Amino acid sequence: MADSLKTRVGRVITGGVHALLDRLEDQAPEAMMEQAIREADGVIADVRHELGTTSANRHLAQQQHLNLNRQHEALSEQLSQALAQQREDLPRTAVARQLDIEAQLPVLESTLAELARQETELRGYVEALLAKRREMDTALAEFRKSRLAAQASLAPGRPAGAGPADMRMAAATGAFDRVHQRQTGLSATGVGASLQQAAQLKELDDLVRQSKIEERLAQWKAQQ
Repeated sequence: MADSLKTRVGRVITGGVHALLDRLEDQAPEAMMEQAIREADGVIADVRHELGTTSANRHLAQQQHLNLNRQHEALSEQLSQALAQQREDLPRTAVARQLDIEAQLPVLESTLAELARQETELRGYVEALLAKRREMDTALAEFRKSRLAAQASLAPGRPAGAGPADMRMAAATGAFDRVHQRQTGLSATGVGASLQQAAQLKELDDLVRQSKIEERLAQWKAQQ
């Protein structure tokens, strides 16, 4: 993958949506966050395009490798027949072609290995970018909810903090996220996660841990 595309991928993955708020609180931050999401979509499309090209090239190299191996086997059969008929000229030609094929195969195999590596790398980039895209969508939604919560808390006759738990949590954590981003350059862990998501993730962690405990106990019992 070209260095320029790698740079764009890195910028999307390492960048935090909330980092925009440090500089753009008074410059339509929601619009800037939407722009960042559109940029992520463009990078995803470009990486997917390169992934498709790499996969196609790997397929062509595989076919060429297969064809050369078939030619090598066919030449071996022809060589045996020519020798059986005591034809000295034809076996030499067959051997010369086999030597050419044998010289090409290692180069093709190296190319196949490199294309496979690139394909794996690009698939990883696509998965990481899609995960980041989902995070950005969630962060934008939470930002909008926090603004609504802030407006609702200032409404006449409505006590501050009377909104739903998720909206209050988003309003409370917004400032923390911005300070964390400004001081560390990193997005705060779990940005955009709702209370329900957090509870479900905790339950999932508990299930995985319990499974590991049971598996380890079973291993110890089997060794006794």
